[in-house]
Amino acid sequence: MMFKYNCLKFLTSGKVKDLYDMDQEHLKFHFSDRVSAFDVKFHQDIPRKGEILCKFAEFWFNQLSVTNHFVRRMSDNEMIVKKMSMIPMECVVRGFFYGSMIGRWKKGEVTLPDGTDTTMAAKLPIPVFDPTTKSEHDVPVDKSTALKMNLVSEEQYDWLEVTSIEIYKKMAKIADDAGFILADLKLEFGILDGVITLGDSIGPDEYRLWPKSSYKVGKIQDAYDKQLLRDWLVANGFQKQFDNARNSGKEPIAPQIPEDIISKMTQRYVAAYENITGHKI
Repeated sequence: MMFKYNCLKFLTSGKVKDLYDMDQEHLKFHFSDRVSAFDVKFHQDIPRKGEILCKFAEFWFNQLSVTNHFVRRMSDNEMIVKKMSMIPMECVVRGFFYGSMIGRWKKGEVTLPDGTDTTMAAKLPIPVFDPTTKSEHDVPVDKSTALKMNLVSEEQYDWLEVTSIEIYKKMAKIADDAGFILADLKLEFGILDGVITLGDSIGPDEYRLWPKSSYKVGKIQDAYDKQLLRDWLVANGFQKQFDNARNSGKEPIAPQIPEDIISKMTQRYVAAYENITGHKI
């Protein structure tokens, strides 16, 4: 497949990816080293992050049997994908009682499976489909809300729930074999030639990954993903500052990320990739 790289047209920059128009059917994703957390963009980069995200996405797309929009990787941090109409709902699957699910459960906003252990980081009896809107600030939705908002049809919702959980189970098995726990996962889908198709990317910005060796119920887990930054922000009161700023109608100000956190994130992203894929960076 041939592409005219000199005709690329820049389209937009997301939190991490830059998108370029290649032709009528294809886009180029450029994965940057940028990082965001709690919908706040930081001014510092995480070295090698873009490379790991790009190569992880290639690995996962090739591992999964579901139809996806991946074509091929162009370089360490660029890939070609097929254009499609994105479904405005992010498909989140949770396998463990952790993160925002805890606070939402305490407020009565989440229904848990029977027999759930509500200790932090406990494994759920079954994976839970917990989708959100796809917006600047994602909002959790259940099936009835998703249908009322016209995010998806009932048939689409049911398919996305079953398929997302199947993908989570497949990825969790691969991670488990490599010594990791896949705690949760965010997937995005679109419509391509009338078929629901897996899209966007899949990597440490889309899931929580914990080493099995240090996993222990009831505590904050070692994060081999973006959660490492989130945990530092929470521990130092920055998440609360972000919330207060937004409640006051102001834009949150990103703090400086300590160099040791930046270095640790790079090391853990690389370690996770190498251990799960068997490929060296």
